This record gives sequence, C-alpha cells and structure tokens, in this order.
Amino acid sequence: MQSTQLNHVAIHVADVDKTVQFYRRVLLLDSIPRPAFTFPGAWMRLGADQELHIIGERDEPVIAGNRGNHFALMIDDMDAWETHLRQLNVEYLPRRIRPDGAYQIYVCDPDGHCIELCTAVGTAPILD
Repeated sequence: MQSTQLNHVAIHVADVDKTVQFYRRVLLLDSIPRPAFTFPGAWMRLGADQELHIIGERDEPVIAGNRGNHFALMIDDMDAWETHLRQLNVEYLPRRIRPDGAYQIYVCDPDGHCIELCTAVGTAPILD
C-alpha cells in the first residue's frame, strides 16, 4: 500500500475570479472542469496531471511565506520566468540558489498564498 503522487493543492481565497485571473496571467495556468459544488471555486491544471483547487469565501487570514506555508512549481527556464514577472510588474523575492543547486524565486497571489518557482536540482552552480 502506498501513495502514488500529489493529486492537488487547495487554497482558500476571498475572490475566486481575481485569483483565477492571477494564476492565468502570472503563472500561466489553464482552467479545468470543476464539479458542481455548492460553494464558489475553480480548478486549474498544475503540470501534467496535478491540480490547483481554488475555494472561495475565505474570511480568515492567510498565513504563508517562503519559509512557511507555500507550494512549489517546477519551472523550465528561470530567466524567462523572471522576465515574465518583471514585464507584468509582479513583485517576487530575488532569485536564490538552494544548497542542492536549484534556483528558486517566490511570488504571492492576491490573498497572500506563497508560491515557489524552482528549477531542477543541479541547474545552478552549487555554492560552497
């Protein structure tokens, strides 16, 4: 018996439409069909077969940060993503190199959920 992979990440948001626009425009995610729940929300594709579930009607504070609650998306080209974020005037934490040689940057959505964008291990020079 085993778990096989991450299926989805769920976030609680104040404004579903505003959040969907952010994830489409900034993180270039596509919307996917969502079952007819009795509460507002949206689903978006994360990579090949994982999903982001956006759940509306948030009225509690979001507690997130790069060293706290966040989720990470593997990206293909850090330079291109940083250019994209700068062109959209989206604030993000400056690029860092993890000890294993992956690049990482962090961006926050309109509710304050923190998203790490990272490259594969060994992409960056490993620092001593």
